[in-house]
Amino acid sequence: MSKKTTISVIKADIGSFPGHSRTHPLILEKAAKMLKEEEGKLLIDSFVTHCGDDTELIMTHTRGEDDEKIHALAWKVFMECTTMAREMKLYGAGQDMLSDSFSGNVKGMGPGVAEMEFEERNSDPVLVFMADKTEPGAWNFFLYKMFADPFNTPGLVIDPNMHDGFIFEVHDVMEKRRIQFRTPEETYSLLAYIGAPSRYVIKYIWRKDGLIGASTSTQRLSLIAGKYVGKDDPVMIVRGQNEIGRASCRERVYLCV
Repeated sequence: MSKKTTISVIKADIGSFPGHSRTHPLILEKAAKMLKEEEGKLLIDSFVTHCGDDTELIMTHTRGEDDEKIHALAWKVFMECTTMAREMKLYGAGQDMLSDSFSGNVKGMGPGVAEMEFEERNSDPVLVFMADKTEPGAWNFFLYKMFADPFNTPGLVIDPNMHDGFIFEVHDVMEKRRIQFRTPEETYSLLAYIGAPSRYVIKYIWRKDGLIGASTSTQRLSLIAGKYVGKDDPVMIVRGQNEIGRASCRERVYLCV
């Protein structure tokens, strides 16, 4: 088991009020209770919320990314909440649950997943972003602005820890390929790809010394199911500060890993 901290954000649309509008509060209560029961065991901490009709599980633990027990817990939560949703006759109950059996990892089974493993620093705020009624590439523009545009993030110019730039890992969700771009030197090539967000999605961003900065979900439901079954509603994790007291992070809320 890793000594590093892992944040897992796993989401699914398992039923809502009519019109894909909002998750039922009893669903959120059930999910939160199930995660709380694992705190001090599988989990360090947990929080359950929603974005539109998506139930969002936010978990911290020390088991690393793609851990079978963490994913099995999320799957169990979603399956039990799906049963509740069907009993309450909620709209689109179980929409994102594309299988009835767990196979070791929820990736490819409907739910969206973003995970990040890192060694905690003295000050290490983490931001979790959630979206509804969109696609995984919805974060592309904003991640570029955060980590590659000095007019948005002056720390890229004035902070020695950021000045060398970042590495963007981009996934081709159609052909299941991945490629890495280094900024600022490959900025134009990066933009040529991420300008097509329905196909090319930023999955990870690292500082060039290997420090993780951002992680997103890249699941495409229609590609998994073979038919249109709703939007993909991505989630994203971003580390929000390098060190206490740096001018580039103190004067304004710059995202400067």
